Formats: sequence, structure tokens, C-alpha cells
Amino acid sequence: MVRIGAGTGALVRRVIAAHVPAARGALFAAAACLAACASLPGSGPSAHDIKESGAGVIRVVDVDDSVVKRLLERRADKLFSEVFETAPARGEIVRPGDVLEISVWEAPPTVLFSSGIPLATANQSGSSSGPPSSGTSSNVTNLPPQMVDVAGTVYVPFAGTLEVTGKGLPEIEADIARHLQGKANKPQVLVRRTANNTAYVTIVGEVANSTRMPLTPRGERLLDALAAAGGTKAPVDKVTLQVTRGAAVHSLTLDTVIRDPRQNIALQPGDVVTALFQPLSFTALGATGKNEEVNFEAKGISLAQGLARAGSLLDTRSDARGVFIFRLESSAVVGLGETAATAAGGQVPVVYRVDLTDPRAFFLAQRFPVENKDILYVANAPAAQLQKFINLLVSTVYPIQGVVTLTK
Repeated sequence: MVRIGAGTGALVRRVIAAHVPAARGALFAAAACLAACASLPGSGPSAHDIKESGAGVIRVVDVDDSVVKRLLERRADKLFSEVFETAPARGEIVRPGDVLEISVWEAPPTVLFSSGIPLATANQSGSSSGPPSSGTSSNVTNLPPQMVDVAGTVYVPFAGTLEVTGKGLPEIEADIARHLQGKANKPQVLVRRTANNTAYVTIVGEVANSTRMPLTPRGERLLDALAAAGGTKAPVDKVTLQVTRGAAVHSLTLDTVIRDPRQNIALQPGDVVTALFQPLSFTALGATGKNEEVNFEAKGISLAQGLARAGSLLDTRSDARGVFIFRLESSAVVGLGETAATAAGGQVPVVYRVDLTDPRAFFLAQRFPVENKDILYVANAPAAQLQKFINLLVSTVYPIQGVVTLTK
């Protein structure tokens, strides 16, 4: 231990006696300034500061039942069953690009197709998919496979060029037979689509294997398409399905499609199914148990769930009256009109305030929807700021008092 001599000790006492009162006065003056300017160290603005900012560009909205209803109405996704037609499954519909194989039977005595293969021979060789409805000695003629041209037509000898686009196979068969009436002897026709080049659904995105799935008369549905692509890479609760049909594009969470069979819609040729992995998240700041980015599932979460995932409010610091959600909203949602000050993209900076000292606020928190990129901020309580000031005061005064005691 270092001892201070009598002469030196007297000098130190005189210096401290001369300067400590001034130091204390300066300290209290600085403390008053800090309290007035709210410049003590902190994790963000106080509840009072945020409320005062509502008089400027930022809009501060107290959350009540009407606000929650308005947000839920805007957030509600349109269901696939509401926006897409659920037409019953149809037979094979022919379109340009499909390849057709046409077989014609003619009863004896044959007139046009006398060089055809006898029915028995055709059945044995497997060149015909089935016999005609009558006669066992008729001949079958298999025409060369034809691709439906861009005009949607095919050519059949003695029947001419026939329009086939948009027709089912039975309709095409009847059309050909009608054109051969009076030319062939009791003609019967069988049409097969040997190459389906148009009735496809494309599946892309976060799936095991992007693919094109052919549609059949069974009527494949949305989940059939996902299965054909090997399923999704990401968990079900984090995937959104987007269906593009013509100019219409709509999205719905995969979890909703699985839980509601009505959303497992029948697909149509040309549909594009995209599996989107959307890692939605919000950021928790301030007097919460964890200050971090928190991920949540595609179906969304409520404010109550968000607070729980952020570690809830800290008893020693938080102001239960100062729970805030910072978000950029469209002016229509908050009812501010076109004259409202907007940020980039034409959105309005809005702060939603929830007072958790009111028991009714917990029911609102159960319904208030958290959005992607939200900032959840919990302000420090005024008492916490006071405690910071006291700690600062004590940490400054006690060392000086210790020096004075040491020199006595």
C-alpha cells in the first residue's frame, strides 16, 4: 500500500477541497442537461419521443379493434377456389403441336380403303387399339401420324382438311366418319394422340426437380404437380404456391392448400406452378429478451407470437405502454389520402402503438398481423432511464469520495 506523506496529504486535501464543490456542481448541471435532452445511453427512442414524432412525417397509430380489422382485411389472401375456375375434368383436348394417329375401318365390300389390314391381323399385330363396333372381316387402315399444324388442322384422305383444335378425340372421330359417309362403306374411325405436346403444366421454383407434367383426362390437381416435381425443398410452412394462368397470377401458402381441399384446384394446360421459399422475418429491438431478426412461417404470425419469439418484454427495462411496430404502409390502408408524406415507393411511414397495460390489448395482439420486414420495438420505461442516471451519478461521485477519505 502506498502511503501519502503529511505534506503531500495536506496539499491533496486543499486541492480536492477547492475543486470537489465545483466538480459536484458541474456534475449536477450535466445531469440536468442529460435528463432534459434524454441523452443518456439507450437502445432507442422513448415512448414519449415516438409519440411526439407523430406530429411530423411519421404517423403514429394507436392499435384498436378497427385498426386490426382493417389490417386483416387487407392481408387476407384471395383463395385459389375464388379466383380460378374449377371446371370439371375434360377428355383429351387437341391443340396445335399434338401428334395424332388416325385409323379407319371400312366394312366389306371395301370401297376406299381396300388395301387396309384385315381386322384379325391388325388385332394380332397390335397396330389397332380396339375393334369397330360391328363386323369381323372389315379392313383397318392406319394413316401416318400427323402433327396438328399451326392452323389447327389435319388432313384425312377423302375427308379433306379438318379443323381439330379445341376438340376431344371422340368429337374428331365422329367428324372424320361424317366426312367419309357416302364415300366409304360404313366407315368407323379411331383417333389416338400419340404425342401430347400441349397439355402440360410447368412446375418450377423451390422443388426437387423442375418439370413439365402432362395432363390427362383424370384431371391433375395442384398437389399432383408438386408430387410430380419431387416435392418442395423447404418446409411446408415456409412455402408459398404461385399459380399463373394466362394473365392471372395469384399466391397462397402451401399450408393453406393442404388444409383446405378446395384450394387444391384442377390444373389447366399452360398453367405455371411456382413454389416460392419466402423466409419472412421481422426485427426485434429495444427492451425485449432478444434483439435479433426473427424468422416466421409463410402463413404469418400475430404480434403476440412475435413478442413471445423475441423473448417477451424485459421486466427490468421495458415500458409496457411503449410497444411499437414500425412499418411502411400504403396511404389507403391508414386512411391518409394522397396528400400524406410518403417514403420511396409511395408508402407512408407508420408506427403502430400497443399499450399492454390494458388487458384488452392482449386480445388485439392475438389478431394484429406481423408483416415481413417489420421492426418490433419496445421502449425503455422512464424508471429505467432514472436508474441509468443514478448509476452514472454513483459511479462518478464514489471515486471522488474515496480519494477524499484516503487523504484524511
